[in-house]
Amino acid sequence: VQLQASGGGLVQPGGSLRLSCAASGTFFSINAMGWYRQAPGKQRELVAGITSKGSINYADSVKGRFTISRDNAKNTVYLQTNSLKPEDTAVYYCNADDYLNDYWGQGTLVTVSS
Repeated sequence: VQLQASGGGLVQPGGSLRLSCAASGTFFSINAMGWYRQAPGKQRELVAGITSKGSINYADSVKGRFTISRDNAKNTVYLQTNSLKPEDTAVYYCNADDYLNDYWGQGTLVTVSS
């Protein structure tokens, strides 16, 4: 499974970005998909996750501001990020599992700065 993430960039505080991550390759089915982030000097943390049945969880720090969704037909997961704060600055990684293995995308940088 290959994961291709896109949508990062530079945005002012209060702004929005929509991240996308598409899974490709040979696999039977994708189970859970999610987004993690890693800020400079910090550990990678879960931002949001969504299962194949649509169960969703969010990190407390993004609840009410970020929305995760997925298109199972396209094997794509999205992260709508609103009301961005400087502390949201990080490399965002998408993650997926196919019930057998865990996969990571290459990361997309989100920078929130005025």
